[in-house]
Amino acid sequence: MAYEIKFPENFLWGGATAANQIEGAYNEAGKGLSNNDVIERIKPEDRKKLHLPFPSTEEVKEALRDEASRHFPKRYGIDFYHRYKEDIALFKELGFKAFRLSIAWTRIFPNGDEAEPNEAGLAYYDELFDELLKNGIEPVVTLSHYEMPLHLSMEYGGWTNRKTIDFFTRYAKTVLNRFKDKVKYWITFNEINSILMSPFISGGFLRDQVKEEEVLQASFQAAHHQLVASARAVEACRRLVPGGKIGCMVLGMLNYSNTPHPGDMLAALQDQHKTFFFTDVHVRGHYPAYMNRFFHENNITIEMAPEDDQVLKENLVDFVSLSYYMSTVSARPETAGEQAAGNILTNLKNPYLEASDWGWQIDPTGLRTLLNMFYERYEKPLFVVENGLGAFDKVEEDGSIHDQYRIDYLGRHIAAMKEAVGDGVDLMGYTAWGPIDLVSFSTSEMSKRYGFIYVDLDDDGKGTLARSKKNSFAWYQNVIATNGEEL
Repeated sequence: MAYEIKFPENFLWGGATAANQIEGAYNEAGKGLSNNDVIERIKPEDRKKLHLPFPSTEEVKEALRDEASRHFPKRYGIDFYHRYKEDIALFKELGFKAFRLSIAWTRIFPNGDEAEPNEAGLAYYDELFDELLKNGIEPVVTLSHYEMPLHLSMEYGGWTNRKTIDFFTRYAKTVLNRFKDKVKYWITFNEINSILMSPFISGGFLRDQVKEEEVLQASFQAAHHQLVASARAVEACRRLVPGGKIGCMVLGMLNYSNTPHPGDMLAALQDQHKTFFFTDVHVRGHYPAYMNRFFHENNITIEMAPEDDQVLKENLVDFVSLSYYMSTVSARPETAGEQAAGNILTNLKNPYLEASDWGWQIDPTGLRTLLNMFYERYEKPLFVVENGLGAFDKVEEDGSIHDQYRIDYLGRHIAAMKEAVGDGVDLMGYTAWGPIDLVSFSTSEMSKRYGFIYVDLDDDGKGTLARSKKNSFAWYQNVIATNGEEL
């Protein structure tokens, strides 16, 4: 008799977005500027040497002075702020059970350090959540998805400053209390481990605020402040949201050893620890022992308040969520190898994998492996809240978009998740990244498209913003309708 594998009946199928990539309306209804509002679109010729932005204070000021002649796509997004009812209707047609989105911190506290929230921002999300619930869609809300108030970076040094914990806690308590009857599922920080790759976007500090040789020290200090802030948000959720569930979220990376050489195997383990460190603290409530040596060898000292240990220990997450786009290859330092173009993480090419248009190595089996690793480590429910393919889409003369490559990519990853469920993994749901085309996080392009829904907008910000369905729309609709049985 064959071993039958099925997704759970209450599986949360849906899609995922971030406010800074879809909303637009960056200067409406009292909203303040976030860090992503000063990030320019990367030029196509610079894609393969991609480095996430790490500007100085003066460079940010220059961007604000010269904004008229420069292009900052995340300020405009796809105008979801005004068009959310139209988009939610399409999500309902897809059959979404859940929609992961973020609250823009700067809509609630425009500068981040105000004593009182912006009521217009709260009212907007009231209406948005009402619309989702009316259409039978559960909101899955991320509190911080690369949307730090720019003022906190400029004036406080972002997350390097302990005061930011209190600013974030005030914001978290405000929205948890306001939306406690509308939102059941919460996530604290998006891809919290990305702070090690993106000090500005994830950590909120500027290049001139830290000496070059102290960036790693500052990143881990900022990470500590985020971990404490996350625990405080968990504490607030337990108190304010009856029946609510709150989880952490990491950039899910699987690190293969470049060869069977023991040095490469050790390098893969040490690189894997850079992901596990963050989830270990969230789930186990304390710093893992393996970080002691890393901190010692890198001259890192984490300043902690006396109460931090207790806060971390007492406020463990309900679930672990992750994004998954690619796997990586680790090698001992003296090993030379060709870098994989376009990856957010620096890593070697894997000769056994194909790559996307942006050089991201495609590895569905790696998702199954990583889910097993997380579940064996924590025995907590897991939630894949980002997974998708950024690709060039061609609009045919009749308006159709034949994106079989997207169907193939997503189908293989969903099949891998299903195998993980068969392995015994407790999987809550799957929200595909970018169910509607949005502004790319890493390059601020529109041409890097993820959606089942096409948005008529180009890299220069020109277009009608009209929405239309790609071939993948009907495919994903059927995947949801059959609970992942037909891929």
